[in-house]
Amino acid sequence: MMEFDRDQYLERIRLDPSKAAPDLNGLCALQLAQASHIVFENMTPLTGHVPDLATDALWDKLIVQGRGGYCFELNGLFGMALSTFGFDAKPLMARVYGGQPRGGPRSHLSFIVRIDGEDYLADCGFGGGAPVLPMRLSLNEPQTVRGEVFRLRADAETGDTVLERNMEDGWRTLYGFEPLRVQPSDIEAANFVSAKWDKAPFSSNLMMTVVTPEGRHNLFNRGLKIIRNGETESRTLETFDAFRSAMTDLFNLPDNDTLFRQVWDKIKNR
Repeated sequence: MMEFDRDQYLERIRLDPSKAAPDLNGLCALQLAQASHIVFENMTPLTGHVPDLATDALWDKLIVQGRGGYCFELNGLFGMALSTFGFDAKPLMARVYGGQPRGGPRSHLSFIVRIDGEDYLADCGFGGGAPVLPMRLSLNEPQTVRGEVFRLRADAETGDTVLERNMEDGWRTLYGFEPLRVQPSDIEAANFVSAKWDKAPFSSNLMMTVVTPEGRHNLFNRGLKIIRNGETESRTLETFDAFRSAMTDLFNLPDNDTLFRQVWDKIKNR
């Protein structure tokens, strides 16, 4: 197993080392910094490949190459950081609800982090508008995170603890989880299914999100949304040049003509 390079990781997420202490402030700083500088993107499964979750492969892709990834990659890296910086963190496998009354298979990885006897949900890898700061595991209590309101509630029928976001039309279910022990094989299997299963969205649609100081940049195929201070600007990327510019200027990715053209060929008619 490779050695985690603290300095290189902190440089990648542009975080001052003094802010990475194993306390609540440090957890908030790490989560927000990673979500702001390592983009959620599913280009690897979209172009027909299963992401490699080996630690050296994650490091090379996300840190050395400057790429992004989806939940198993982003939270795989985040989990290494949590361990390295001294946090008491346990992995969590969740069912994605996507606004529906019931979730799908356990296909999302996040973490429960215990600090001073209190548990927090911490997540750097959900592309669907999850909180960008840790949430207390307190049921039915609305929590405001950078202007967005979330809550956790118990679903008596499924046994899940469900994460919800308050939208204009009411509470939207994001994902649900149970306090089950997670094995590495659970993550490996879910990663393969997420990348290859035709009922999962990752092999057929491009999904991207990155946190900004004012909000987020989101992309679904060619549909771009720039969210600033609660206001949303929407537009469609009509040309490859516009797509390429969005990748480098809005989503912090290094220019990669071969990859970008492969992805554009997948989405240009959507």
